[in-house]
Amino acid sequence: MTDVPHPRILVLANQKGGVGKTTTAINLGTALAAVGESVLVIDLDPQGNASTGLGVDRKSRRISTYDVLLAESSLAEAIVATAVPRLSIAPSTLDLLGVELEIASDKERAFRLKRAVAELFAAERHDHALTFSYILIDCPPSLNLLTINALACADAVVVPLQCEFFALEGLSQLLSTVDQVKRSLNPRLSIHGIVLTMFDPRNNLATQVVADVRRFMGDKVYETVIPRNVRVSEAPSHGKPVLLYDLKCSGSQAYLKLATEVIQREKQLRTAA
Repeated sequence: MTDVPHPRILVLANQKGGVGKTTTAINLGTALAAVGESVLVIDLDPQGNASTGLGVDRKSRRISTYDVLLAESSLAEAIVATAVPRLSIAPSTLDLLGVELEIASDKERAFRLKRAVAELFAAERHDHALTFSYILIDCPPSLNLLTINALACADAVVVPLQCEFFALEGLSQLLSTVDQVKRSLNPRLSIHGIVLTMFDPRNNLATQVVADVRRFMGDKVYETVIPRNVRVSEAPSHGKPVLLYDLKCSGSQAYLKLATEVIQREKQLRTAA
């Protein structure tokens, strides 16, 4: 059987909460699917907001990423389809809160997700229905073992950064963690890009934050900036990504532009390789 190319694995990470990380995971995944990619979102946040935001009811999460990390179920068994064509999710539950204690004695505990994804790759070779071009991993707002598992199996990190005063403060800590994981667990890990979120052009401080981040991080910052948009905030309460809730709003259009930019960067990386 023909070999299936491995999907690109991108982690959405920031230890600060409320920066638009889960919103970006949901809507970037939807936008990538909308332009023809086949996408899997892995929800590694115990709050399970990515799962809820993609319409997966808590009662129907029979198999979750908790079961996958405990090796009680395969990743393929956890995957459920969403209302978005070509977009699937491996949902999470609150059980994930206890996973660190349960796998603490395992010397290979940082590679639990990597093993599960490798098994999915193997399954893809036999079942093309499982084939994904992108895997997006939504992490909790902390640099704990769940986030380390995500970083250990990823190709690159997408960092959502809110346009607020303390935006750069936590960035250096995250970059340090990424560097540490690169040196000790995953030599191929890199920063794919930083996406500025919740931008309000009427706010002078937000404009200054954008300028500061671009000066500090250069071309690692995506050109696309996600605006503060009420439709983006409303969509999760309807169990929908904003592109299904209101395609024409500024938030939806921004995520479509971001998806295009992500794909362009991927093409540039492949060309450089």
